[in-house]
Amino acid sequence: MAMEYAKAASARRLLRWQSALTRPRSWVCSSCRNNLAVASQCFSSGSSPAARKPYYITTPIFYVNAAPHLGHMYSMVLADVFKRWQTLLGNRAILCTGTDEHGMKVQQAAANHGMEPKQFCDENAERFEELAQLSRIDYDRFIRTTDPDHVQAVEYFWSLLRDKGLIYETKHQGWYSVSDECFYPESQLVKHVEPFTGAVYMASAETKNKVEWVEEKNYCFRMTALKDRLLDFYEKNPGWVEPAYRMNEVVDWVKNHLSDLSISRPFQRLSWGIPVPDDPNQTIYVWVDALINYITAAGFPAWTPGERQKGGWPADVQVIGKDILRFHCVYWPALLMALDMPLPKKMLIHSHWTLNKKKMSKSLGNVVNPLYAINRWGADTVRFYLLFEGGIADDADYNNDTLVTKYKKYLQWGFGNLLGRLTRPKLWNVQQIVASSFSFSEDTAPRTQMSDVLKQTMAGFEEALGSLAPTVAWLMDQHNPVASIREIMQIGGQLNEFLTQTQPWSLVKSETPADKVAAEKVLFLVAEGLRISGILLQPFLPDKSARMLDILGVSEDKRTFDHAVLRCDPSYGAPIVDPGRTRTDALFPPLIEDMDVEFSGSVKNRKKATTKQEILQTEN
Repeated sequence: MAMEYAKAASARRLLRWQSALTRPRSWVCSSCRNNLAVASQCFSSGSSPAARKPYYITTPIFYVNAAPHLGHMYSMVLADVFKRWQTLLGNRAILCTGTDEHGMKVQQAAANHGMEPKQFCDENAERFEELAQLSRIDYDRFIRTTDPDHVQAVEYFWSLLRDKGLIYETKHQGWYSVSDECFYPESQLVKHVEPFTGAVYMASAETKNKVEWVEEKNYCFRMTALKDRLLDFYEKNPGWVEPAYRMNEVVDWVKNHLSDLSISRPFQRLSWGIPVPDDPNQTIYVWVDALINYITAAGFPAWTPGERQKGGWPADVQVIGKDILRFHCVYWPALLMALDMPLPKKMLIHSHWTLNKKKMSKSLGNVVNPLYAINRWGADTVRFYLLFEGGIADDADYNNDTLVTKYKKYLQWGFGNLLGRLTRPKLWNVQQIVASSFSFSEDTAPRTQMSDVLKQTMAGFEEALGSLAPTVAWLMDQHNPVASIREIMQIGGQLNEFLTQTQPWSLVKSETPADKVAAEKVLFLVAEGLRISGILLQPFLPDKSARMLDILGVSEDKRTFDHAVLRCDPSYGAPIVDPGRTRTDALFPPLIEDMDVEFSGSVKNRKKATTKQEILQTEN
């Protein structure tokens, strides 16, 4: 009687919960939902990867005048997810990141540290490369603008502009910002009051950085000659800049503020940079130097006719922060157009990270050091938080408490808990459940039927798992990794609740054959949900997803996007690594703060376990 009562109560809970499961997804319109299958087909690996241009994605190259901050890591991680996603699809992909090492800011920073510029750059470039490695960035080239091949590329690019008559010598005057490394027209200036000192000075309206009046002889690039071509390109390619509203800023600048671009500085003012070919008294403007890195890494200028694409150019996506929008979406396309080179296919502009709703600033002391964050939380945890909470259109606020909350909900109590509930019990064998599910036949199944509610719920879950991969593929095609990882995380929570409601640990103990069949079907569906989710999480959480798949026993050759479908792998289930037995050795263990609380409350129940390490040993 108790068993029947429990079954009836469980059925009622399933019926209430099923309506939530089958509720339409609010973020996808009906027409787009119809195209999800098409999206998955578009991402199939079809033709030979070697026969196509490699997918090429870049981060901005980062100034070495200061230490890496959270925004640098965010740019890197976004680009890395897109590169790894393409690899998951079976496509050859190239990711380039690196450092911008020339210019006035670096020259001044080196002098302030009592160092030669190259020595200063060497030390700081190493910190950025360390950040890339610790963040698990799968980069193919870490480029430095002091690299010999880049210097040669910049010199050659300059000579091509000069030969086409697009560079002229002039006496230039205007308002210059050392911090922004650019001139500003008066229409873009404001009087700014320094909040700490009360000092009043002219500053960029956009960045609030100080400007000074400069008169000097230098070279200019005839950028105004390309105004109509730029505007025509923007009109014909409205989705080139993403988010779309950023395109309005770009078009406004070109229509109302475009002028010829000063592309050199007197050597006596700026000695740290690439000298202008045939004129050592001038140094090439840092932004011309920096932007060319993207084609240097793609093999420029050693492009033989018809083989330019071998290096990946044009870039498929260039990831940048919103503060360098104009340089990448006005100056860069103008320079490429001037030499009839193809433009990047997409410019993805992300917003900034704030702390306590305030822009991070060294002067305010509110900068989050990503190296410390990784050391404290782990690379995949920080990656998860940045991707889950990060802003493309709007700024995102960094908060340790929020990080812990999201970690607990989606990782520790989500996929981590679910994996343990499936793989740790002695009541069943996952490998046998997987194998029997592939050999299961309705003709030989017990005559007793499962409840209609349970069958409907399982059918709803099959549909959800069947649409997960094409849904994530569609979102990634829309350059929306935030929605992608949230979609995957949602499945983890649903599977946990499904497991709680169906209670397979009770069903397997039942004397009724139909209950045992129902338990196996439930557990197989949970295993499939974990396997598919683990495959799709690889671009986002490369280390944790690999361990998840190892614990599930998924072989290395069955972790591609093509395998992220129901019932395509009958061979998994035997763990490749130990799934662990305690919370501390779980896939997503409690964070240190949680462990402190747990330890303080449980010491009295353990024999003389006075330190955290001793408690860990007694748990094991």
